[in-house]
Amino acid sequence: MALTLYWGSGSPYSWRVMLALEYKGLAYDSQRLHFDKQEHQSPQMLRLNPRGRLPVLKDGDYVVFESLAVLHYLDVKYPERPIFGGTAEEAGVIMRVICEFQAYAEPAAARIVEAVFSGALAREGGITTEAMHAVAREARTLEGRLSREHWIVGAGYSAADMVIFPWLKLLLRALDRPEAAELGARFLPIERNYPALARWIERIEALPGYERTYPPHWRGA
Repeated sequence: MALTLYWGSGSPYSWRVMLALEYKGLAYDSQRLHFDKQEHQSPQMLRLNPRGRLPVLKDGDYVVFESLAVLHYLDVKYPERPIFGGTAEEAGVIMRVICEFQAYAEPAAARIVEAVFSGALAREGGITTEAMHAVAREARTLEGRLSREHWIVGAGYSAADMVIFPWLKLLLRALDRPEAAELGARFLPIERNYPALARWIERIEALPGYERTYPPHWRGA
């Protein structure tokens, strides 16, 4: 059965699924949809995902959405090169780290990214500063993990790396904007403030197939 991925450029949720597909070496039909044209809200897409969100993975007649559910499906259906560990204990740690990131870092990162790219940073100063503190706390936790291992959980590249990496890249892209210079002053340059995180980013960017996952609309921007 052929895999088809419907995705949006720059969406961290889409990006994590693409990282998984490339890591597992799975062939798939790439269907990029444009958010600015509301293509993800088309009647065809709403039939696949009534919530009108991306990514959506179609595997033959089976459809799965919500990115973490897609990752889990791929790992069970295509177990070669596992991304949720090789034991129940490893899977438990990977899922715990993902849940921690989603609970404590992702909402804050999303707040910052939205404020920067919507032009609302100036009027949301206090909120975004608090969000930056939350992100920095979680970044220090990740820095500690990566100072001991090459990957977020143990010695292997896993779903935890795939979930966290796109959000960090999106956050760095936002903080690199001139209007975010003051907000990002304690975070950037990442090579100085979080050297283990910086090396981890380089390792992921060096993986086979990574270039095919990079958001097209970021190139040359």
